[in-house]
Amino acid sequence: MTSLAATEVSVTTSAGPMPAHLWLPSAGVGPGLVLVQEIFGVSRYIQSRAADLADLGYVVLAPELYWRLADAELDESRADVLQQGMALAARADWDCAVADVRAAYRQLRSSPQVNAGVGLIGFCYGGGLAFNVAALEQPDVLVSYYGSALPGLLELSGSVTAPSLHHFGTADGFIPPEQVERIRQAVTAGPGAVFETYDGADHAFDNHTLSDFYHPEASAAAWDNTRRFLARELPVS
Repeated sequence: MTSLAATEVSVTTSAGPMPAHLWLPSAGVGPGLVLVQEIFGVSRYIQSRAADLADLGYVVLAPELYWRLADAELDESRADVLQQGMALAARADWDCAVADVRAAYRQLRSSPQVNAGVGLIGFCYGGGLAFNVAALEQPDVLVSYYGSALPGLLELSGSVTAPSLHHFGTADGFIPPEQVERIRQAVTAGPGAVFETYDGADHAFDNHTLSDFYHPEASAAAWDNTRRFLARELPVS
């Protein structure tokens, strides 16, 4: 795990400045990635993955997508963290979140620290948002971990033209196997899409802070696939 620290920044939106976190690689410049949060916000886990990506050489921007909500604090130490996260996600307006991710993407693309392309990577709630934004913008890559909203977004598949990587567990308790198969068929209908499944892995299998979901073998395999995909499709010079 890298020790690279984030800088607190803001993203300009039509509703005002949105808080965000920026990680820079050791070189100070690199390709860009907008990291789109899970239902738990920019949590300790999301921050650790952002730092891992920066350690690979990427400029990483993680916007705080619950910034529009009053009383959006989440206590990761509580046993009901899943219920907290689901309640926050239910209160968040999807269209506003899409607009906010688009704003973050555009701002990162114009950043002086970004010297190459810009991609999107999202987890769970963020996996669906990243997919939605990829259909509206022109990112250089898309990585989506178990995008929970994807079953309702498949009509956008034809508009996602960036090389994409999709991760799903075969034991996902939130997205049934038949829906995962529908997603696979839709997103791989065009060129440049890679679809990976992980035997026995539940939803959120990459999140090491969720003991009921974390699957170490699937997490390691998916991260290795992500690292190799990014090295191929959005290389660090």
